[in-house]
Amino acid sequence: MTTLSPPMHDHRQRCETATASHLCLDVRCLISRFLGSIFPTPGIYQQQQFRRKPACMDRQTSFSRDIGHAAAETYLITRLTFTLLRYLGVGYRWYTRLLALACYALLLMPGFIQVAYCYFFSSQVRRSIIYGDQPRNRLDLYLPTNTNGPKPVVVFVTGGAWIIGYKAWGSLLGLQLAERDVIVACIDYRNFPQGTISDMVKDVSQGVSFVCNLIGRYGGDPNRIYLMGQSAGAHISACVLLEQAIKESRGESITWSVSQIKAYFGLSGGYNLFNLVDHFHNRGLYRSIFLSIMEGEESFEQFSPEVRIKDPRNREAASLLPPIKLFHGTSDLSIPSDASINLVEALKGAGAEAEVILYEGKSHTDLFLQDPLRGGKDDLFDHVVAVIHAGDEEALAKDASAPPRKRLVPEILLRLARHISPF
Repeated sequence: MTTLSPPMHDHRQRCETATASHLCLDVRCLISRFLGSIFPTPGIYQQQQFRRKPACMDRQTSFSRDIGHAAAETYLITRLTFTLLRYLGVGYRWYTRLLALACYALLLMPGFIQVAYCYFFSSQVRRSIIYGDQPRNRLDLYLPTNTNGPKPVVVFVTGGAWIIGYKAWGSLLGLQLAERDVIVACIDYRNFPQGTISDMVKDVSQGVSFVCNLIGRYGGDPNRIYLMGQSAGAHISACVLLEQAIKESRGESITWSVSQIKAYFGLSGGYNLFNLVDHFHNRGLYRSIFLSIMEGEESFEQFSPEVRIKDPRNREAASLLPPIKLFHGTSDLSIPSDASINLVEALKGAGAEAEVILYEGKSHTDLFLQDPLRGGKDDLFDHVVAVIHAGDEEALAKDASAPPRKRLVPEILLRLARHISPF
């Protein structure tokens, strides 16, 4: 049911949305000029990769470039986001959540430092591979040490409330899956206010296309590709997958096929924007910002997989989808687990193969951060690996004999982090 707002409220909301849109355009131009002034164009960058240099110089240059890129981009986007939030009148709730986020990160810092060391210094990580012509069109590859034969591939899309996502957020998952002989491609994409939802979907689809067409060069098996997203990344990747299926069902031109995706894993995602807008507003992601990210309420249907899959016109597209597995914690306050339950029901109603796996008492970050940092047995990780290695007896035997994963953060810090988490 649609609630009509008083005219004054409509006018104010339109002004806020228009202001956000104009500011976003200014932000994109500023970011493009800033990055363009300090980083080479994709063509020049790719040519430079083939110049012969000493190995130590290559590593030093790569490390300095990636550190500079991440630091400059993070600082600029954070500063512009604060400017945008102040302009839209966002108050204390966002700032208290940002403070809680800082404390949360400090408590988990022992684990983050260890993961960051591997991310920057491991020879098995290929950072910032260019897949498109936008500033954030880069991806990281995590490669197994075992190079015997082509490996299955997981394309991972990170979360971050559509605002603070970054490809390195998937480094823990990438490193751990690489230990099980799985290649992981973590896709970066434009965040708000650098881009809006259609930009994010476009970026991720282009990144998936890059992996589907070129992963063989890195030892990946193009016939065993799995798509996975977490939180906002689960929403974006689900939009990408469904949009691609719809294009194929209509006979439109494509650069990659849904048939190349063996399965989709959605972790703690939201798939119906109509049901989430008020929930996010009460949680601090205010309506004016959310509408700006999602390009207005008129775009909610297009970017709500749950709603779109119910459209009878998309019945054929549903038949093209790969098996879909959604994971969600029952104590998730950021995105209620009903979001995954409802999408699975809609998918089944459309004839698609779908399953939801609920984890009792788990929060929004338990499944993706605290549990992996805790080490030892991890039910979600084991489930994903079992699906990827299904039918591969040698890989399954290796999984069964794999040593317990190392604990990266003391239990007391993990418990405190869970208590203070803003998610």
